Amino acid sequence: MSLQTLFEQAVADSKDLPERPDNMTLLKIYALFKQASCGDVEGKRPGFTDMVGRAKYDAWDGLKGTLKEEAMQQYIDLIAGLKG
Repeated sequence: MSLQTLFEQAVADSKDLPERPDNMTLLKIYALFKQASCGDVEGKRPGFTDMVGRAKYDAWDGLKGTLKEEAMQQYIDLIAGLKG
Protein backbone atom coordinates (compact mmCIF):
# COMPACT_ATOMS: atom_id res chain seq x y z
CA MET A 1 0.00 0.00 0.00
CA SER A 2 1.16 3.52 -0.75
CA LEU A 3 1.80 6.06 1.98
CA GLN A 4 -1.11 8.14 0.64
CA THR A 5 -3.47 5.16 0.90
CA LEU A 6 -2.31 4.39 4.45
CA PHE A 7 -2.76 8.07 5.36
CA GLU A 8 -6.30 8.13 3.95
CA GLN A 9 -7.12 4.97 5.92
CA ALA A 10 -5.72 6.55 9.11
CA VAL A 11 -7.89 9.64 8.50
CA ALA A 12 -10.94 7.38 8.23
CA ASP A 13 -9.84 5.45 11.35
CA SER A 14 -9.42 8.71 13.29
CA LYS A 15 -13.16 9.27 13.11
CA ASP A 16 -13.85 5.95 14.83
CA LEU A 17 -11.41 5.80 17.75
CA PRO A 18 -12.43 3.79 20.83
CA GLU A 19 -12.24 6.92 23.02
CA ARG A 20 -11.85 10.64 22.47
CA PRO A 21 -8.21 11.73 22.76
CA ASP A 22 -7.21 14.52 25.14
CA ASN A 23 -6.93 18.06 23.77
CA MET A 24 -3.15 17.96 23.31
CA THR A 25 -3.44 14.77 21.27
CA LEU A 26 -6.28 16.27 19.24
CA LEU A 27 -4.07 19.27 18.45
CA LYS A 28 -1.27 16.93 17.37
CA ILE A 29 -3.68 15.00 15.12
CA TYR A 30 -4.92 18.27 13.61
CA ALA A 31 -1.42 19.67 13.06
CA LEU A 32 -0.10 16.48 11.47
CA PHE A 33 -3.15 16.27 9.21
CA LYS A 34 -2.75 19.87 8.06
CA GLN A 35 1.01 19.51 7.54
CA ALA A 36 0.50 16.30 5.54
CA SER A 37 -2.34 17.79 3.50
CA CYS A 38 -1.32 21.41 3.00
CA GLY A 39 2.34 21.79 3.96
CA ASP A 40 3.61 24.63 6.12
CA VAL A 41 1.11 26.92 7.82
CA GLU A 42 0.25 30.14 6.00
CA GLY A 43 -1.65 33.25 6.94
CA LYS A 44 -1.83 35.29 10.10
CA ARG A 45 -2.00 33.83 13.57
CA PRO A 46 -5.52 34.28 15.00
CA GLY A 47 -5.98 36.93 17.66
CA PHE A 48 -6.08 36.20 21.38
CA THR A 49 -9.90 36.17 21.36
CA ASP A 50 -9.85 33.05 19.14
CA MET A 51 -8.26 30.64 21.62
CA VAL A 52 -9.06 27.46 19.66
CA GLY A 53 -7.90 28.89 16.34
CA ARG A 54 -4.74 30.16 17.96
CA ALA A 55 -3.97 26.77 19.54
CA LYS A 56 -4.53 25.02 16.20
CA TYR A 57 -2.35 27.54 14.38
CA ASP A 58 0.45 27.19 16.94
CA ALA A 59 0.32 23.38 16.80
CA TRP A 60 0.51 23.41 13.00
CA ASP A 61 3.22 26.10 13.02
CA GLY A 62 5.28 23.85 15.31
CA LEU A 63 5.62 21.39 12.42
CA LYS A 64 6.96 23.98 9.96
CA GLY A 65 9.58 22.42 7.72
CA THR A 66 8.34 18.86 8.25
CA LEU A 67 8.02 17.03 4.93
CA LYS A 68 4.50 16.03 3.93
CA GLU A 69 5.51 12.37 3.77
CA GLU A 70 7.03 12.53 7.25
CA ALA A 71 3.87 14.17 8.62
CA MET A 72 1.76 11.46 6.96
CA GLN A 73 3.82 8.72 8.59
CA GLN A 74 3.64 10.39 12.02
CA TYR A 75 -0.14 10.76 11.60
CA ILE A 76 -0.49 7.08 10.63
CA ASP A 77 1.62 6.01 13.63
CA LEU A 78 -0.31 8.26 16.05
CA ILE A 79 -3.72 6.99 14.94
CA ALA A 80 -2.50 3.38 15.03
CA GLY A 81 -1.35 3.92 18.62
CA LEU A 82 -4.72 5.43 19.58
CA LYS A 83 -6.64 2.54 18.05
CA GLY A 84 -4.96 0.25 20.53
